[in-house]
Formats: sequence, structure tokens, C-alpha cells
Amino acid sequence: MLQVTNISLQFGKRVLFKDVNIKFHLGECYGVIGANGAGKSTFLKILSGEMSPNKGEVTLPKGKRISVLSQNQNAFDHLTAVDAVISGHERLFKLKQEQDALYALEEMTDKQGERLAVIMNEYAELDGWEADGNARTMLAELGVDNALHDTVMVDLDAKAKVKVLLARALFGNPDVLILDEPTNSLDIKSVHWLEDFLLDFPNTTIIVSHNRHFLNKVCTHICDVDFGQINSFVGNYDFWYETSQLILRQQKEANKKAETRAEELKEFIARFSANASKSRQATSRKKELSNLKIEDIKPSNRKYPYINFELMREVGNEVLVVENLTLKGYFKNVSFRLNKGDRVAFLSDKSLIISKLFDCISGKIQPDSGEVIIGKTITVGYLPANYDDYFDKVTDNLVDWLKQFSTDTHETFVRSWLGRMLFTGEESQKEARVLSGGEKVRCMLAKTMLQRGNLLILDEPTNHLDLESITALNEGMKKYKGVMVFHTHDEEIMNTVANRIIEISEDKMVDKLSTYKEYINR
Repeated sequence: MLQVTNISLQFGKRVLFKDVNIKFHLGECYGVIGANGAGKSTFLKILSGEMSPNKGEVTLPKGKRISVLSQNQNAFDHLTAVDAVISGHERLFKLKQEQDALYALEEMTDKQGERLAVIMNEYAELDGWEADGNARTMLAELGVDNALHDTVMVDLDAKAKVKVLLARALFGNPDVLILDEPTNSLDIKSVHWLEDFLLDFPNTTIIVSHNRHFLNKVCTHICDVDFGQINSFVGNYDFWYETSQLILRQQKEANKKAETRAEELKEFIARFSANASKSRQATSRKKELSNLKIEDIKPSNRKYPYINFELMREVGNEVLVVENLTLKGYFKNVSFRLNKGDRVAFLSDKSLIISKLFDCISGKIQPDSGEVIIGKTITVGYLPANYDDYFDKVTDNLVDWLKQFSTDTHETFVRSWLGRMLFTGEESQKEARVLSGGEKVRCMLAKTMLQRGNLLILDEPTNHLDLESITALNEGMKKYKGVMVFHTHDEEIMNTVANRIIEISEDKMVDKLSTYKEYINR
């Protein structure tokens, strides 16, 4: 369907891609992954024609249409929500505008009448008469209120605009659908609706996303952007990750016989193939997996930070009690008790409510009323959602920055912790104030691990992290032996870590002993 031939792109001395060749086939969904800065979004721009490579070409059969999720929320401010959606099919929308202009004429010439007849014929062939209804249905299913469908985009809030832009990309059954971070800013219902849509989508989909649960649900292939190359693998993200880690471990065990390695891989592929049969897309995927050759699988060169939250001491019987906590404008009379073994996911339509609650629990701010009682054996480790004050105007290098949070201030010890978080060599001498968002989070994770708290509070810990760091964080959270409360939009973390759910709004609270999946289904 869509073919990339010998694509190369570099900026100055920096090579992003070199001689990349890949085919995207009909009916398949490709997840494009890679470290931050590897060129994932740039690659999508090359596929869509928005950017030209230095060498090579992208070819699409004549008459086929590519649709792209726009990242510019203000690009269609002059259109109503419905018209913005229909404009996703450029040819159809152009015909609609021309047709409307001819209908608006007081009198029509013979030539204009003939033109209108041609337009109406093509308009009908493109299902133009159903366009308005289809656009409204899609908006409603995404949770955009019917009353907003005829509202001009400039008057919509950011959340509604995101949904309109997504509907615009999906509209009209495009032959190739290109989505860059499509789940960003979507509520969970909209994410699940999008998953179902893509599972039933009959054409080609290419996605960049940091949402592993989403990639696992919809992807039939993973395209790994690494060292200037893009390699395509059958399966979803978990299959790619687990297989690549298995092969990496096998490579380190040099004495292991090749036959044993092959058998391990065959068993792993067969196990995944059986699990894949639960997906609507799995028939073809299962067939491809059964034909997969061992030599087709290569280990990833990707580096993962080491995240392991250890405890300074065991958790006692009294952990934490929150009684009638109130902070005006955020929450009212919040009460709950934490127990040994609790791993609580906090949910809210407004993230700031959770952030303020966590700030109150950690002692960072004082509530208007109520009480927080922390057990005598409890040491709190806190990673807040906003940590700019830890870095702004700080001229210390990373070694000196991390020393202030460590009981062992020997440089070798501190450097070893920075190395765990992928700051090696000269990178450990960076000034704290010039770090990127992802680098700041990794430093905050190192700080939190050094605290060795037996009550861990994590507020949006995946923000700015790449897939590798998110995966490592997820593993660290699963292995943690203390009590944990956290807030995240990462559905994979919620599914694999939480055993209790607390949902908070400004005027009420729901507290359930439940996994996240059970809670959402209920």
C-alpha cells in the first residue's frame, strides 16, 4: 500500500534516517516507537508529504488518500465543528463548498448548472449526502455534545477541539491513517472508543504513541526507530519488548546452546500467538507469528533506566489516615485510610485536584481544614507533578544536585545513581536548570529512590518520559513492596499496579477495593 524506498534525512551532521526501506500493508496497524528525539514525528511528516527527505521517496498508489491527525488546534477556527470534521476529506469538502456557493446564487447560468451536475455526481460517489450525519455521529461517539456540533471551532475549549481534530482525521475512511499521539488529552471513554474504531478499521494505520496499553490493543506491527534505521516487527509493543529482552539475555549467556535458545523463542512466540487470538485483528497476526523465523527477531539497542524503589524500613500497622480534608476550590471532606499492601490509583476529571491532595498529604501545602495522620514507621517518598522549583535557577551540575538528597555523598556513589538513570560520562556534569522534561523526571525518580520511602506518592510520573523509561517505571512500581498512591493517565500502569481505586471530584469521593479494569467495567 504505502512504500518507503531508500529514505535518508539529516540536519547538518546529525543523521536521523539512512536508507530506510519499509512497506505498510493494507489492514495492518503499525506502532512507531523510538527514544525521544529519534525522529518518530519527523518520519510521520515524511510519510504524509509535509516534509521531504534528503534522499529516497514515499509512494502511494494513485487515487489513494492519506489522512493525518492535525496538531494545530487553531488551524480550523473559522469552521464549525461539523465542517472541520468533513474538511478531513479534502476533495469532498471542496466539492461541498463549491456546491453550497452555486446553490447560494440567485440565478445560475447554463454553464454553472452543468458544473453543479458534475459536482453532485462526484459528491454522491464520495458519500457526500451522508457526510453531515456521519460527522455528527462520530463527534457524539467521541463525547462532543450535540449542542457544540454547529459551534465555530474558535469558541470550543481545548478538550473538545482535540476530539474534533481526531474525528477529522478518522472521517471518510482514508486509505492510510497517520496518528501522532492520538490519545493525548483524551478521556478514558474516548480512548476506548478510538481503540474499537481502529480494531475495525479496514485500511492502513500508522501511529506514534507513548500509551503502551493503546499500542498493545491496536497494533499488529511495531516499527522501531533506532540508530538511523526503522525495523518492522510482527506483534504489539509487549511482544516486541519481551522478545527483544529475551534475546538480549540469551546473547549475554554465551554458553547457552543455539537449540535451547530457539526452543525458548518458539515457546514464547506460540504463547503470544495464543493470547493474540483474543483480538479482533488477531487472525492475520496469529498466522504471521506462526510463520515468524527466529533469525527475523533482533535485540533492541535501546537503553532502559534502572528503576527500583527500595524501603528504608518495613511498613508498620499504621500507615496514613486522612480525615475530612478540605481545600477550597479543589476538594471537600475527603477521608480515607491507607493499609499495608495498598496500591491506590487516584482518579479525577481534574488532575489538579489530585495534585493538591497529594501536596496536602506530603505536607507541601496546608489544607483549609481536616487532618493528615502519618504512621510512626512511615517515610514518605514524593514525586510531584510540578517539580520546576527543584531545577529553576539551579546552577549545580547533576552530581552536586543529587548529592543534596543522598545520605552517601561520595561522588562515585552519586554517579552510580545517575548512571542508573542513563546520565553517564559528561552528561552527569550538565547544569540542572538546562535539562529537558524527560531528563528532569529521571532525576526526580533518582531522588525519590534515594529517599527509600515506604509510602510512595507518584503524581503523573510518566509525563515527558519515553516508552523505555515508562516501561522501566512500570516494572519498578510492580516490584515495590511498600504502600503506594499514584495518579497517572498511563492505562498499562493502572491495570498492572493498582489494587484499589479512589475517584475524587470537588464534592464527592468513591473508594473501591478493585483493579482498574474492574472499576472501569463496573
